[in-house]
Amino acid sequence: RIMVSVVAVFVAFLGCWFYARDILAWLERPFREAGGEQLAFTTLEGPFMLYIKVAVLAGIFAASPVILLQVWLFIRPGLYARERRLALPFIVFTTLFFLAGGYFGYRIAFPLVVRFLLSVGQDFKQVVTIQTYFSMMSKILLGLGLVFELPMMMVFLARLGLVRAKTLLRWFRWAVLAIFCVAAVITPTPDIATQT
Repeated sequence: RIMVSVVAVFVAFLGCWFYARDILAWLERPFREAGGEQLAFTTLEGPFMLYIKVAVLAGIFAASPVILLQVWLFIRPGLYARERRLALPFIVFTTLFFLAGGYFGYRIAFPLVVRFLLSVGQDFKQVVTIQTYFSMMSKILLGLGLVFELPMMMVFLARLGLVRAKTLLRWFRWAVLAIFCVAAVITPTPDIATQT
């Protein structure tokens, strides 16, 4: 399952490689709209590596249906026949939620972070490198893609009978605390806005 997923990402990467410059221009838009200047690079191979990373990121999103199908096929042998009927809804909705999470990160969360951080640094000369920009952006897009999978995971676990609504409500406060702790660790910047 891992090898099939890696091959799917590699094939999608090859397809995205030819459009890496266009994809990067699209990914740069929140930065430009927030008043950011041109991104800079500090190493000779920086732009080349950036295009590779952009193509890999786009490849992950493009290959997400295949990756999520492989996740399902990995889980499937441990399920009863009635539970196996959830295959199509699982694959379709997890893919849609993952893509929706990435798009939410691109359209709403990441622009908020960029505007906030640029406003904090307005007293200084702006030199944002392509490495730091892409690192922060990819963490937010992939992170929110995974976070948007949480409702599907809860539905799936409830359908399997592993969790109940009462249990979820009883542990709600602890779940919020745990989510904030995890968010504090995985947030790419130390500001509270990004963590929230």
